[in-house]
Amino acid sequence: MAQPMFDQNALIDMFENATAKGSAQLRQAVGQATLQALQGRELTLGNIRKALKSVSDAASMGAAKNVNPGIDPEGLLDKAVAGMDDALLKAVEANRTALQQFAAQGADMRDKHLKKALSDLEKMEDTMFAALQKTAETAGAPLAGAWSQVMEKMQAGGTQSGAKATASAAELVGQMQTHMREGRAAGLRAAQALAEGYAAMVSGVLLGMSEALKQGGPAAKTGKSK
Repeated sequence: MAQPMFDQNALIDMFENATAKGSAQLRQAVGQATLQALQGRELTLGNIRKALKSVSDAASMGAAKNVNPGIDPEGLLDKAVAGMDDALLKAVEANRTALQQFAAQGADMRDKHLKKALSDLEKMEDTMFAALQKTAETAGAPLAGAWSQVMEKMQAGGTQSGAKATASAAELVGQMQTHMREGRAAGLRAAQALAEGYAAMVSGVLLGMSEALKQGGPAAKTGKSK
């Protein structure tokens, strides 16, 4: 497994020292840390799952150490999950942007690379659930109850990124079918060639669209929540 490209210790420290008043900063820090963890990776489901697991592990370890008065462990984990969902939403948008380019070139839905790309897009939410479940299973007793509540809420209400991914997949299928009917199959060969490097292409799109990455530097180093 590739080493995470964010500062795990800094994120652990932020969650350990967060106070009730300062915990709002955690969502943004986690979102930026997740984007940093994805930086330089091809955006395959496996790499996304590993990045989410690394970030959620760091947040969980920090929350378990937090003994500040009035702090709510479940609230800390909610902020962590929301931050990861924010980052995954950008990954969904990056996938949608890449797939739209293929659709515009007359991409054929029968192409195995594009079928897999669309299938993976619809599995984004399941990938997030799986990563967080692994973290929850290894969390110590102090956080077991909090993680259980957080996971139940996620399963009941879903995630923003999951809803966006499902909607985007349906929209893109329609676009590809329309373009094919309109006779845009001339660029099909080029579209299929691009599809073979799809995961790398999406990674580049995410890098280009991410404001957090444009600012540079590990997001977890922006400061501690006090």
